[in-house]
Amino acid sequence: MTLLTGWQTLLYKEVLRFWKVGFQTVAAPVITALLYLMIFGHVLEDHVKVYDSVGYTSFLVPGLVMMSVLQNAFANSSSSLIQSKIMGSMVFVLLTPLSHWHWFVAYVGSSVVRGLAVGSGVLLVTSFFTPLSFAAPLWIVVFAVLGAALLGTLGVLAGLWAEKFDQMAAFQNFIILPMTFLSGVFYSIHSLPPFWQRVSHFNPFFYMIDGFRYGFFGVSDTSPWLSVAIVGGALLVAASVAVHLLRIGYKIRN
Repeated sequence: MTLLTGWQTLLYKEVLRFWKVGFQTVAAPVITALLYLMIFGHVLEDHVKVYDSVGYTSFLVPGLVMMSVLQNAFANSSSSLIQSKIMGSMVFVLLTPLSHWHWFVAYVGSSVVRGLAVGSGVLLVTSFFTPLSFAAPLWIVVFAVLGAALLGTLGVLAGLWAEKFDQMAAFQNFIILPMTFLSGVFYSIHSLPPFWQRVSHFNPFFYMIDGFRYGFFGVSDTSPWLSVAIVGGALLVAASVAVHLLRIGYKIRN
């Protein structure tokens, strides 16, 4: 039997933490996304045309997949840290010789695993309801991994900052959810008035979903190269802050 190193053990523990309650952490988000597809797709399929060659239901699927990836990647790292702090089990991780980099890789890595697991489930289930194309599969993988890593990193930041569940709920309800729903999951930003189109370009979540959708249809509201540059830059900044806070033990060593 192969022995796991320190960071691999922590990563395994974090993956096992959400997988043990997979019906809640994986199956439930898949069902939620399916309900979105059935309701919005049924109501708007004959009334909304985004791209000439793409039906609205097909257009909706990549947005729902990416939304599920982002929300669950954030929930994984943020909930783990806040629960550990409140329940007092954080001390058992602090006693280990793991470095701040080990913490970062384990928490963000497990968030990527959960995000991709949920996203894959959503894609599999929704593919039975509408035809999908895969114009550029590599872009799909790139944006899924980058998006999950960015939201996992934001989850680390939120988990370190929050000291109680109310603060975590506020962070998710007033920052993560609005930025996700206003990123073009259910619409193309070209359908918005000019002012709101400009505002949307300041939302990094828009670039994640738009670039991800490009991988399916080969068309998007902006260049995938611009999108990957912005998402990659946002991940670099967020990761730098998260690693620094882990290094100094921000709100976890007292």
